[in-house]
Amino acid sequence: MSVRVRYAPSPTGSPHVGNIRTALFDHLFAQRHGGQFIVRIEDTDQARAVEGTEQEILESLRYVGAQWHEGPDIGGPHGLYRQSERKAAGIYQPVIDQLLDSGAAYWAFDTSEELTEMREFQQINKQKIGYFGGVWRDATPAQVEAAREAGKPGVIRLRIPRGETIVIQDGIRGRVERHSDDVDDPVIIKGDGMPTYHFAAMVDDHLMDITHVFRGEEWISSAPKHMVLFRALGWTPPEFIHVPVIKGKDGAKLSKRHGDTACLDYRRAGYLGHALANFIALIGWAPGEDREVMSMDEMAEAFSIRGIQPSPGVFDPAKLDWLSGMHMRRLPSEELFSMVADYAGRSESQDYWQEKDPAVAGALAKLAGAATEAPELARRAVELEQERVTNLAAMGPATEFFFVDEPEFDEKAVKKWAGQPHVPAMFDAFIAELQGKETADEAVMEAMVKGWAEANGFDKLGPVVHPTRVALTGKTVGPGLWELMAALGPAAVCRRLLRGKEALA
Repeated sequence: MSVRVRYAPSPTGSPHVGNIRTALFDHLFAQRHGGQFIVRIEDTDQARAVEGTEQEILESLRYVGAQWHEGPDIGGPHGLYRQSERKAAGIYQPVIDQLLDSGAAYWAFDTSEELTEMREFQQINKQKIGYFGGVWRDATPAQVEAAREAGKPGVIRLRIPRGETIVIQDGIRGRVERHSDDVDDPVIIKGDGMPTYHFAAMVDDHLMDITHVFRGEEWISSAPKHMVLFRALGWTPPEFIHVPVIKGKDGAKLSKRHGDTACLDYRRAGYLGHALANFIALIGWAPGEDREVMSMDEMAEAFSIRGIQPSPGVFDPAKLDWLSGMHMRRLPSEELFSMVADYAGRSESQDYWQEKDPAVAGALAKLAGAATEAPELARRAVELEQERVTNLAAMGPATEFFFVDEPEFDEKAVKKWAGQPHVPAMFDAFIAELQGKETADEAVMEAMVKGWAEANGFDKLGPVVHPTRVALTGKTVGPGLWELMAALGPAAVCRRLLRGKEALA
């Protein structure tokens, strides 16, 4: 059997982490089994559809590297790939007719007031809440025809059989049973003629030959309705895999305060798409052998339904930063520089950081300018900070001191090294040795600093290296001192040492 999976979002908002995780599982499972990954837009709820969301959905998938074989943008042998278009093309009508003719579905003409009264009665009498029948479930054909001729607005409901056990085979939890008397009759065709998820998604899964459906565990309660529909139509259902929810580290439902923002916000914030994919996939899935830092191909090779945990996954922003940093360090320096330069100069990045933190936006602007005006210095700066940053945006503040004449001094750094008696003479010696030189490589810089330390009786380099770094960068941490000095060049080193001498006096 050839594996076919689908990602079927509703265009009601930009996809978030949990939504994209489902798409990633689809992609990884299809790649693992040499199958097909289909994107289908479930836009039957036209009132809630948000313009531009479909594009954001597809762009989010591209960002994390989930590649699809059929979809609304590329077509395919099972089109159409928007449910509104499938409805307009009449794809659903024969199935509706079959259900009505067989008695598996029925028309219901309850008014909103009658439905409200029914629910209130159920609540007062502590009964199961839902539509379990009433006048229309057992209405005669004549009664239905009379209501339709009178122009009464109605819906079509699926007739859930009573007095039996409905069995669902879940890929994670195994056999799940529910008594049919606890399952209400769902609406499958709304009053406006549009199909609901309970109907359209199942019909499309069958017509598109979907073999496995990954979806959130909140759909387990609806699965019995879907099993009834498949049985009524004589179809074999796909295997359902209900993936667990994602929670914050505090155990609460994932929200914006935990980091559950639109997937594309992570691109705007500077996270590499494959790093975010790695992070999201590991929320609730264990590849085995304690593996964590993985490419898409590595994840696909290891992916299995057995590895998905039944318990909720935890969204840990610190782990995202760690994984992102690890992926940054995996990149060839030239490729990273190209990505950093592109990100820093993108209006999307600037707009995002102008709102979040204007200082980061300013640092990125300097980096973008340097990438054009002083590409060798910018390239070297990015290379030197590659081991230290966690995402593309962090490269802006990390490299900013390279591109300004007077880097801002950290007050704590200055306070720590101010008043050291050896610093003024040391800086004077370095300036004297470097003055007039156009270049000096790392070996020259290292020999100069270590030579002065040895000549002046410093057994440890800390008192020599740290004040020098503060003078050059304004900070006590950063890339290796020799590499830093060589990248800045003799002239810039001399200017900064002279200014640093005054600051540390």
